[in-house]
Amino acid sequence: MAQTVVDTKMISRAVEVACRAPSLHNSQPWRWVATGTTVDLFADPRRIVRSADDSGRESIISCGAVLDHFRVAMAAVGWETGVDEFPNPNNLDHLASIDFAPSDYVAAARRDRAAAILRRRTDRRPFRAPKNWASFAPVLRSAYDSDLATLDVLADDARPQLVEASRLTEELRRYDDLYHHELHWWTAPSRDSEGIPEGALATDAERRAVDVNRRFPIDGHTGTSSASIHDEAKILVLSTPGDTRADALHCGQALSAILLECTIAGLATCTVTHVTELPQSRDIVSGLIPRAGTIPQLLIRVGTQPTGKGAPEPTPRRPVREVLEIRR
Repeated sequence: MAQTVVDTKMISRAVEVACRAPSLHNSQPWRWVATGTTVDLFADPRRIVRSADDSGRESIISCGAVLDHFRVAMAAVGWETGVDEFPNPNNLDHLASIDFAPSDYVAAARRDRAAAILRRRTDRRPFRAPKNWASFAPVLRSAYDSDLATLDVLADDARPQLVEASRLTEELRRYDDLYHHELHWWTAPSRDSEGIPEGALATDAERRAVDVNRRFPIDGHTGTSSASIHDEAKILVLSTPGDTRADALHCGQALSAILLECTIAGLATCTVTHVTELPQSRDIVSGLIPRAGTIPQLLIRVGTQPTGKGAPEPTPRRPVREVLEIRR
């Protein structure tokens, strides 16, 4: 793509919107550098949640999601993006170099998808079953490039094995002091631009109703309960052919597309990663997907919010000045 200068204010706004992407414990492990003709995305290894993500795999998935969010934000304001992945073989944290070309026309659907970025939430509460699922599932599969990742919808009878995987993870980490310390750190009230605020955590009763979510410290959190319903969410698995940094980056891009498509459809979502963080529980998930040899990267719960329950409040984000460097 020929180099085209884009107003840095527009790039800054697109980065700010893109950084609404989900990340493990809202750690936001990304860094951007803009020159006007290109924007470069880097993983920030200082922000890896080491106890849960010692390989950095989930941080790269998060960066894949923020990359796709950025492309969506730019498309909505009339810019096509070309992406060169891992442009510097001597720096694997340099994940992508992006350049631009003006679009001839911006369809309303492009703006709808960008607007969904600001409405999307991670909702850890129990869901009602998603409506019209049989007709919506093919829409999800067409929402992203199928070369990025494989999407499987688990049958309802797979739920007990998922619960087993979740409980196994908790048992294996029972005495992992660093893991529990980091959970407390990322949910501490002192976090003002990162981490998970109390209002975004499920109550203990809600967590029991869902039974496949990560167990967070709640310290007496007794928010409004949705536990009168049994969780009826559909559970999706995103898998990749391998387990490389490229696979993780691709998975994150597919995750972004799926979450935004669900948001447009008025569905609630929650990304679930703890069951793919340890080999023992990841093996259980592997046994539930039909394609031998593919590697599960994460799960997504999809459903309808309980009647009368609004969406959770947006979680905080770091100021754009902390994540974006503009080189003139």
